[in-house]
Amino acid sequence: MSARTRLRGRTLGVAATLAALAAVALTGAAGSAVAAPAEQLSGGQLAAVDYLSGRGLDRAEAVRRVLAQEGQTRTATQLADKLGARVAGSYVDQGSGALVVNVTDDGAADEVRRSGATAKKVDRGVTDLNAAKARLDQAGKAARGASWYVDVPNNQVVVQAPAGDSSAGVTDLLRTAEALGGTARVERVQGKATTQATNLYGGQQIEFSVNGSGYVCSDGFNATDRSGRAVMITAGHCAHGIDDGEFRRNGTYLGTVQDYSFPTNDYAYSTIDTQSWAPQGAVSKYNGYAVRVSGASQAPVGSTVCKSGRTTGWTCGTVQAYNVTVNYDNGDTVYGMVKSDTCTEGGDSGGSWMAGNYAQGVTSGGIGYKQNGKTVCGEKVGQPNVAYYQPVGEILSTYGLTLKTA
Repeated sequence: MSARTRLRGRTLGVAATLAALAAVALTGAAGSAVAAPAEQLSGGQLAAVDYLSGRGLDRAEAVRRVLAQEGQTRTATQLADKLGARVAGSYVDQGSGALVVNVTDDGAADEVRRSGATAKKVDRGVTDLNAAKARLDQAGKAARGASWYVDVPNNQVVVQAPAGDSSAGVTDLLRTAEALGGTARVERVQGKATTQATNLYGGQQIEFSVNGSGYVCSDGFNATDRSGRAVMITAGHCAHGIDDGEFRRNGTYLGTVQDYSFPTNDYAYSTIDTQSWAPQGAVSKYNGYAVRVSGASQAPVGSTVCKSGRTTGWTCGTVQAYNVTVNYDNGDTVYGMVKSDTCTEGGDSGGSWMAGNYAQGVTSGGIGYKQNGKTVCGEKVGQPNVAYYQPVGEILSTYGLTLKTA
């Protein structure tokens, strides 16, 4: 039995290049950043190299791809801003490592090639794809356990629905997908979205508490608000439904929830009021070190990302899709999520997502599978990992927050 879950409270030829890592030792509350020359890999980049190498990629090629990723992110963002609706998304090709930009006309293709990226002519523009997804958003409100998103590499909208589910909500969603013709592709999956109420470096455990009871989640990122006060970002469902709730860390008071948004979105922030914990601009790797946060970005589809969370620790995967709609099996629907093939489990909710040293988002949920009575990520039972995270940029702009960096 499986369940898609909202994860409330888881020898190199250039060895000299890797000798000094831009990491923060977790030896004390304050920690200290270790500077590294520009040509060296940071701790976050090294983790991405390890992940790619573990999937069979030549290690030197893995280094090349990781070093190229920040530039690809900048190029993708600049082209999207410049070309607008003439761009239908961008992604990192998994075979070559090249940045590919989908375009709808020859002029846009020329502009992409001048930037150094690869242009791909497609039939459907971003307006068509977003319109198709909007129809699914309307049709899928009752499709519990399903999700849908724009598949950028294939220039389609994908609907993932639980296998064998013939409920009225899922049936309506599938009928709408069928009416979209070739614009939509349906995948029946062995799992469905479900809530998982498992109950200060980014990624470390936090406990939400009200009236003496609560559950565990993970710190996403530390930040400051408009007044310069220290705050913490996490998932909205970790603070959902209860006014005046507070977060603790190892049983010690941490701070009070200031605001949250769930469902529709999945983010929240809390004060950090206690002197017991010193917020750092870094994310735990769960190996005695932390990856420093240099800022926020939106890495293209196909980029390597890594997640930190209290249950599964530091795990990595790739960005698979943006603007994903997920209807968790309790009926809570979230929009604008990012899909990844990274291992996450209950308690990882709110945890940090990084691309190199740049913040990407906080964990919302994923597909979980039952093993010995426990819900685990897909790779532990021979199934694909599926995780969803809330992009960090929206959180920062909504609440006027500034990431704490190192």
